[in-house]
Amino acid sequence: MSQPVMKAPDQAQPVHLPAPKEIRDLLGDLLDRDVTLKPGPPFAVNAHYPASIAQFVDDSLVVRAVVAFDLPLSAHAGAALALVPSSGAEQAIEDGALPGTMAEGLAEVFNVFSAVFNVEGAAHLRLYSAQTAGQELPVDARIRTQILGRRADFHVDVAGYGSGRVAVVLT
Repeated sequence: MSQPVMKAPDQAQPVHLPAPKEIRDLLGDLLDRDVTLKPGPPFAVNAHYPASIAQFVDDSLVVRAVVAFDLPLSAHAGAALALVPSSGAEQAIEDGALPGTMAEGLAEVFNVFSAVFNVEGAAHLRLYSAQTAGQELPVDARIRTQILGRRADFHVDVAGYGSGRVAVVLT
């Protein structure tokens, strides 16, 4: 009986770094709200700057991108998708963690976020894992938010809710 052949990860295909308009349109359509983006400085997730992190893998299960929403954007996006009033998002920010409904809403935002990476000629990515603010974050995911180079960082405002920051980092 022959052994299955293991393939090396194919990192030859580049990962698409989404343009601001792609991110704005995706979030605006998904949340059914006006969303504005402005360039912002890079941010790294740490104990003093809590965030939610999604890791995206290629077909070889290699992490090729991470997306981090700071705590305010996590709460605003999760609440907007789950139709929780903005006061609920503000309470989550004060508490430092997302309650169940908002966490589920944010997980869905991250799941749909994979669409901005999947363009013709680029590696196909899918959501591998997502941890929301207030949960234990894997060390490797936190470290990936500190990579400089191919990344995009923005201030995001969700109409009727509030603003926060997003980092899209290619690994």
